Amino acid sequence: MLRLERLAEGHSAELLRFETENRAFFARSVRDRGDEYFARFDERHAALLEEQRAGVCHFHVLVGEDGRVVGRFNLFDVADGTAELGFRVGEASAGRGVAKQGVRLVIALARDSYGLERLTADAEVRNGASRAVLRATGFVEVGDAVRSGQPCIRHELDLSAPLL
Repeated sequence: MLRLERLAEGHSAELLRFETENRAFFARSVRDRGDEYFARFDERHAALLEEQRAGVCHFHVLVGEDGRVVGRFNLFDVADGTAELGFRVGEASAGRGVAKQGVRLVIALARDSYGLERLTADAEVRNGASRAVLRATGFVEVGDAVRSGQPCIRHELDLSAPLL
């Protein structure tokens, strides 16, 4: 059984393992985080927790029964009833419905716990798997975007509508 947990200080080592082990896999479909991200991971983790305490972001990890992180599901730029969704699932869990499960869980939290009314998500054009997950969880394509220099498709989800 997988469980979605709000990011905490105690997730740091396991999250670094997840990011390190999956770095090459992620780089095939999204921009690589770069060496600096890994070298300063503890500082970055602390900064994320501070953003979360300030209420501008809600970060989550999807954890397996063995305590290992299998995915990340984050809501960032929270303001005026909206937030942007970002997610990634490790290679060992890809293609098994894990991303859809995690997105559905974070959507429910966004609506029921965080009081959000709308989510947006940009998926790189080359990342067909993420675009498929967004469509399967009720997001609709609303236009083009650019993120970190990469062409993306912007998606939106109205949280007042029935969820898929």
